[in-house]
Amino acid sequence: MSLYSFGLEPLSCHAWNKDRTQIAVSPNSSVAIIYEKKGNEWAKIHELTEHSGRITGIDWAPDSNRIVTCASDRNAYVWTLKDKVWKPTLVLVRINRAATFVKWSPLENKFALGSGARLISVCYFEKENDWWLSKHIKKSIRSTVMCLDWHPNNILLAAGSSDFHCRIFSAYIKEIEDKPGPTAWGAKMPFGEMLLETKDCGGWVHSVSFSPSGDHLAWVAHNSSISVADATQGKEVTQLTTDRLPLLSVLYVSPTEMVAAGHDCCPFQFSYKGPGSLKFVKKLDIPKQTSRGSMSAMQHFRNLDKKATDDDESNELGCLHQNSITQLCIVSGTKAHVDKYSSVGLDGAMVLWDFKH
Repeated sequence: MSLYSFGLEPLSCHAWNKDRTQIAVSPNSSVAIIYEKKGNEWAKIHELTEHSGRITGIDWAPDSNRIVTCASDRNAYVWTLKDKVWKPTLVLVRINRAATFVKWSPLENKFALGSGARLISVCYFEKENDWWLSKHIKKSIRSTVMCLDWHPNNILLAAGSSDFHCRIFSAYIKEIEDKPGPTAWGAKMPFGEMLLETKDCGGWVHSVSFSPSGDHLAWVAHNSSISVADATQGKEVTQLTTDRLPLLSVLYVSPTEMVAAGHDCCPFQFSYKGPGSLKFVKKLDIPKQTSRGSMSAMQHFRNLDKKATDDDESNELGCLHQNSITQLCIVSGTKAHVDKYSSVGLDGAMVLWDFKH
């Protein structure tokens, strides 16, 4: 694993280009910065400055090399690289609240955008008018959409929101794609059809992730729980409430294994082998070696007096990130077999982790 610091500002979101030589991050501001790997360092090569509000989501399409960003200014832009300059195209998302999350579909012919307007905008490119249009999924969403993930079939879309619900919708757009075949979640898939709704997930749903086959859906909520819905077992939901701080991001790294991270500042591994068998596997961070020698009795009591604890003076956490992890991304491999993934956090750091299968 390796740690890189991108300054003191918190990193709210990040995305990689296809060959992983460049990374786009937003340092909790209205600017997205693209860094390029040069030796062991990351050099700033572009700044995407079109938003007027804090950027809340970035996604980089590997094959078409387009970046999509969304922000609290209620706008989304699709960026294309022309003559070494990133040019923005405004998307007609038609929302009256902040955008919260954006993600390209697997075939990169559309993207989904969540917002505080209690709806999901599914955006696609209309060639005649040369602009990005959107269709809205509103059915039964009662609060801010916090996170999204696409099913491998490019049609189904999972959404977690702050109304404590996790849902799966059909995002089939007949103008640009063929009629989809049946899936384990359901066969009828007109646009906006809801195929799953799990009530009361125990808190805000911070992150959702489809399994590599698309038959399972994992999500993490603010009551420190991780859950999996299994389409092959009648959409049965298995929930595991952990004794840790809430997790903010979850990622499938193999057909049965997941990595999740959040306010505990380090990633954890979970495994799901069928209904009722969702288990915590291990903590994936290697604790830092403390250079703490033997503490004098005087120091011991001084600490007790000053901080109500007998800990050493250093405030460092015993893990690589020194603040909450906001997002996980795959760096090498696919969801079926991830070799390397990255995390960014409120400490302004990005860590590359190796996953050992």
